[in-house]
Amino acid sequence: DVSTPNMDSLASRARSFTNAHCAVPVCSPSRISVMSGTTPTTHGSYELGPRYEELPALHDVPTIQRYFKDHGYYTLAGGKVLHHGFTGRLSEAIDQSLGRKKSPRPRKAMNRPSSWSGAWDWGQYPDEDTQMADCKLAQNAANFLNSEFKNPFFLSVGFFRPHVPLFVPPCWFEKYDIESIHLPNIPSWDLDDVPKNFLNMNSYALAPTHAEVLKCGKQRELTQAYLASISFVDACVGLVVDALQASQHAKNTYVVLWSDHGFHLGEKNHWAKRTLWEESTRVPLLISGPEISPDVPCKQSVSLIDIYPTLVDLCGLPRNTNLEGLSLVPQLEDPRTVREKPAITSSYFGNHAIRSRDWRLILYENGEEELYDHRNDPEEFQNLADNPQYETIKNSLRRWLPEQTAAEFKKKSERNRLLDK
Repeated sequence: DVSTPNMDSLASRARSFTNAHCAVPVCSPSRISVMSGTTPTTHGSYELGPRYEELPALHDVPTIQRYFKDHGYYTLAGGKVLHHGFTGRLSEAIDQSLGRKKSPRPRKAMNRPSSWSGAWDWGQYPDEDTQMADCKLAQNAANFLNSEFKNPFFLSVGFFRPHVPLFVPPCWFEKYDIESIHLPNIPSWDLDDVPKNFLNMNSYALAPTHAEVLKCGKQRELTQAYLASISFVDACVGLVVDALQASQHAKNTYVVLWSDHGFHLGEKNHWAKRTLWEESTRVPLLISGPEISPDVPCKQSVSLIDIYPTLVDLCGLPRNTNLEGLSLVPQLEDPRTVREKPAITSSYFGNHAIRSRDWRLILYENGEEELYDHRNDPEEFQNLADNPQYETIKNSLRRWLPEQTAAEFKKKSERNRLLDK
């Protein structure tokens, strides 16, 4: 189990959404979706290339930071909030920058095989937390919260870890005995009923294949590094949340903790992101604040694009008609409140996953499908899509497919670079 005492403490005071999903299982377009409150099938970003301000569909759609600024809030942002930062016209949305520096990296590869992408390295580096950009960002945010600032504010803190490369100080690796780490159940037959077209499409990613990880004998090391990175960033979360709790703002501030996508650690023979399976789309989502009861988690299927309208509702601002997400206020008031609309995730162009409370339907551009019953198969081992018994279920989910899908936006000079920065 991963050690996250600070996030656990926050969760004890928050509504936890245990069935939350990203709009795109890739950092840049996922963050564009969150900050705009729109889906990739509207804005046209499915990969790392385009910036928010380059997307024609978002020309008149303010980021959530801009919307709050326009309604009297002082805005601060630091770290990886938008993948490319608040550049160009977006810079006007931020009153105060908390910095966007990178953590130090070793001059030479530490552990990665030479055939792997340079981003896929890991190790005990540097020596101290205070050398890490995430720690410095957390301290900058804490310093602001400790100040005597009196006006309404909107603070966006974007930590880089646990993004690759997985370098964090030694103390975090020491929390995990490498031989005691629990590895996922990966049946040899798991992918036998998965459309081969999508398996070929996954070669588009830069992560090593599971076969490559096993061949190099690196599964335990990589998993340890990932867990260590989560525990490190948990400490950074603690710096910010503890500062808030000790401040004058503690009783009138909403906190939203989320991640831009999930992450495979070998499940379904895959590493990292970019799939439409549960490990890639499901994300943590916690919301705490005034009058939010932490009694029980919400199991309804929700999307990260719901964050924008939720905060607008909670803060009593006029509703932004551009938003495609739904406010989570009904679920904050009563976690049992049913949501009819499922969460929809898109990967590349024309491929979608529709996740209801109990089911996941994956539809590929070429017409192939996957269907999983999460009541009985949470690890998505048995694809039921070809079983006629479930045609009614599939039809009930298919109706949520977007009526129109925006073409993938590509700059003439850049055709879908895949290398994460």
